[in-house]
Amino acid sequence: MRLNAIDGQELSLGKYRPMMDERLGNLDNQEFCFKLWHKDAGLWKADPKVQEQIRNSLGWLHVAGKMEENLDVLYEFVREVQAAGFSHVVHMGMGGSSLAPLVFERTLKPSRRGLPLTVLDTTDPATIRRIERDVPIKDTLFIVASKSGTTAEPLAFGEYFHARVKEMKGEKAGGNFVAITDPETPLVAVAEKRGFRRTFLNFRDIGGRYSALSYFGLVPAALMGVDVAEMVIRALRETHACASWIPALENPGIKLGLVMGELARRGRDKVTFLIPRPIGALGMWLEQLLAESTGKEGRGLLPVTGEPVGAPSVYGDDRLFVYISLKDDVDKNLESGVAALHDAGHPVVTIRMDDVLDLGRQFFRWEIATATAGAVLEINAFDQPNVQESKNNTNRLLEVVRAQGRLPEDKPSLEEGPLKLYAGDAGRTVSETLAHFFAQARPHDYIALHAYWPETPETERSLQRIRVLLRDNLHLATTVGYGPRLLHSTGQFHKGGPNTGLFVQLTAEYKEDVPIPGEPYGFGVFKQAQAMGDMEALKKHGRQVLRIHLDELTRGLPAIEGAVQTALEFEPEMTGLTGREGSG
Repeated sequence: MRLNAIDGQELSLGKYRPMMDERLGNLDNQEFCFKLWHKDAGLWKADPKVQEQIRNSLGWLHVAGKMEENLDVLYEFVREVQAAGFSHVVHMGMGGSSLAPLVFERTLKPSRRGLPLTVLDTTDPATIRRIERDVPIKDTLFIVASKSGTTAEPLAFGEYFHARVKEMKGEKAGGNFVAITDPETPLVAVAEKRGFRRTFLNFRDIGGRYSALSYFGLVPAALMGVDVAEMVIRALRETHACASWIPALENPGIKLGLVMGELARRGRDKVTFLIPRPIGALGMWLEQLLAESTGKEGRGLLPVTGEPVGAPSVYGDDRLFVYISLKDDVDKNLESGVAALHDAGHPVVTIRMDDVLDLGRQFFRWEIATATAGAVLEINAFDQPNVQESKNNTNRLLEVVRAQGRLPEDKPSLEEGPLKLYAGDAGRTVSETLAHFFAQARPHDYIALHAYWPETPETERSLQRIRVLLRDNLHLATTVGYGPRLLHSTGQFHKGGPNTGLFVQLTAEYKEDVPIPGEPYGFGVFKQAQAMGDMEALKKHGRQVLRIHLDELTRGLPAIEGAVQTALEFEPEMTGLTGREGSG
């Protein structure tokens, strides 16, 4: 299938093409597109109660049209904010309420009259201090974003910065705040009590990860001065391209979803995104959409984002590659790498965006595709049954802090320089223990690095070096996630998807904590509890997991890189393990 000039999408499927053409024909015979647009929940599940939940989660199908009708509301609000003299925006959320704004922050520049945007979606105390230091608090508009109005992290961020603004502006502090939430949530009550400048009530029938084209995404984009009208228009064009009367063979979203779902059923369940740096942040949004929507009932699509392109020889036969690029800003090295993968027989999807405003089209296309893949895999693409587990564990640990003044802490299995290792079966050294751990890997497994570290250029370079070492030596897919963002993104896949992951949790000491108003602990303790709670949840689901703690980040980064390098030099028989039995 060649690049379509209208939708900018090419499906190079090799030996899988005849099967896909047949399946697309079957979808038309089943009236799949018609049923999708008419909210036939039977496409995903037969249980009546589940079907009701699904029908109440499909509002994203029509949200572009609704937002087009509310563009005047957005622009009037932007003018109000400009007239009030604000010079910066801080968007505070987690998961679906913050990932689209994060894409905008890292991809688009503010217009001449637009405001710089900073997205806060981490409980890392150093990051919070940096934002407090770098933005003009008195002249900053703070957005508290939470669909449920109860998400712990953005509420804690809101408490912290409301206290800072109140120190400067007293009872007028609420004028620096905006809420984005569903109707009748606790956040609505907080906004009313504190006199927030505005509360945007989002649509009840849109889940967080499907909300990029709603107020959650478009309010911060509009404040940046992004041409949200054009972005919405492009999203509407995509709704027409994917409409109920368009045959599946010509429907870009349906085709893409069918390819992902059917290839996953045939073992190619690692959807590997190859995206050039200028639009690389789109991968983080796609990561949550696919992982949280499909990672359940022991199956799903594992999104692999940020992994540098390698030679075909370093990959297994469990990949589907998706190359997304800008039409007039082509990365020649990436192009040649993708061509080599195609020539080696890997299935490759190529998508060309005209420019960055095509994000509107991509948001909608991938939502359609993810819903379609969910139907192919026979799972409910609109719930997240395992996400709450880590939250519950975290809350229980924080209750211990309230009662005893500190978190419970296990004794390390091994201490080596700046590294402390926590593992059920430790070797003589960190490297030997890692060698034992990696020896459990089977073909088609993946390795997940969960970094509860500050997200800095230094930590990012270190993690990338580690993941490339692992991929190139073990020929396994690698993922990297920063905690606690990953809990609201890929966390559902990690517990509910197939038991094919080896999880390395990476934590570190923090130099200074930042207190949370009204709590006997700070953000650093909160972050520690989140890491510990997630490790509990992974173990409960029988996942293979170990933790490495860095006493000091600067010394610890080269130490952990060296330990991984040495571990990969062990011969398998020296580890005492040759792999895990069964598929889990």
